[in-house]
Amino acid sequence: MILSNITVPLLGIVDTAVIGHLGSAHYLAGIALGSAVISILFWLAGFLRMSTTGMVAQAYGQNDLTQLAALLKRSLLLASIVALFLIAMSPLIKHAIAFLSDANNAVLSEAYTYFSIRIFSAPAALCNLVLLGWMLGVHYGRGPFYLLLVTNSVNIVLDIYFVVFLDWAVAGAAWASLIADYTALVFALFLVTKLAKKQGVVLSTPHWFSVKKMAGLLSLNRDIFIRSLILQLCFSFMTFYGARIGETTLAANAVLLNFLMLVSFALDGIAYASEAKVGQAKGQQSVSKIQLWVKISVFWGILFGVIYSVFFAVFGAYIITLLTNVPEVINEATQYLPWVIALPLLAMSCFLFDGVFVGLTRAKDMRNSMLLSAAIGFFGVFWVFNDWQNNGLWLAMSCFMLMRGVTLIIKYQTLKANNQLLD
Repeated sequence: MILSNITVPLLGIVDTAVIGHLGSAHYLAGIALGSAVISILFWLAGFLRMSTTGMVAQAYGQNDLTQLAALLKRSLLLASIVALFLIAMSPLIKHAIAFLSDANNAVLSEAYTYFSIRIFSAPAALCNLVLLGWMLGVHYGRGPFYLLLVTNSVNIVLDIYFVVFLDWAVAGAAWASLIADYTALVFALFLVTKLAKKQGVVLSTPHWFSVKKMAGLLSLNRDIFIRSLILQLCFSFMTFYGARIGETTLAANAVLLNFLMLVSFALDGIAYASEAKVGQAKGQQSVSKIQLWVKISVFWGILFGVIYSVFFAVFGAYIITLLTNVPEVINEATQYLPWVIALPLLAMSCFLFDGVFVGLTRAKDMRNSMLLSAAIGFFGVFWVFNDWQNNGLWLAMSCFMLMRGVTLIIKYQTLKANNQLLD
């Protein structure tokens, strides 16, 4: 799962590197703004993957083959409905981009171009979340690796071809991602169908639709959605406030956020494994196995956090120059690099315990942790230190990540002490 997730930010890094070498900051700022909005929308739909993984892992632990098939169908139906809603709302979302960012016309034009193309990949992207979550839930770790490897290989090749050789600029990056998303959907459906047959799961099982079951799925997804909404609110605030400071700051933050994405997806690889293992253990009603997988996850999380911090300290400045050749963006990004060096250690626990709580399907606890951390750790800190401008933004993000982990650790320890891990 770590290998699978590392391929995701590599795509964003290639996008940034290709666009970052077109010679002007407005291209990079434009794709940063447009892709940020797409990321917000698709990440908000991350509840589809998380709820699917948690519920499927528990059904897998109970060896309930009928429920495994029903969960897949119900989740795919929900994903399709959400995707069509996003496409219908896209004209309003475009107006929101201009209102919230206050970016100049050159940047907005590129952002609109990217967004107008990428939004039509929503059906594929959201259904892929469900299919990915289902594979994780049944402990098929190689499936997501194959899926993401194929997806990102297609995307990267098309990215370079459309942008560098056909000179489509930002539109080329958008078309590359859209084609890759639909390629991924076809491949994911093939993998899941093959896996279901191997597991003895009959996907044609009737009576999978139930109002009561859909209501339960929606309830779980509601709390994860709120949690994801608050998370994306903090990330989008960083993007849009950076745009208000200036296009150079926006472009520099876009470069540096690739570092954070690299960390998050790698640590999420450990978290995804925790979701599957903890969910299975809960399905088996085994407290000892839950505690064992939490300890193993924490060990690996600390190790990778240290590795990333050291790697960024040694190679961070060089990586920045690989991502862009615009001098003012390089100087700006280098100035804020120390924040990125510290983040792997500060953020490690929040990623890991997100995975634990997904496996336990305790979405309300995740929601409450996120609300508290955003209110105090992010917006509270930024309100106090807003005179620091971009340094204030990075301080707020660092405190936010740290507080998310601390609050989830406290809740986990409380559940363990009160023998409530199986509730």
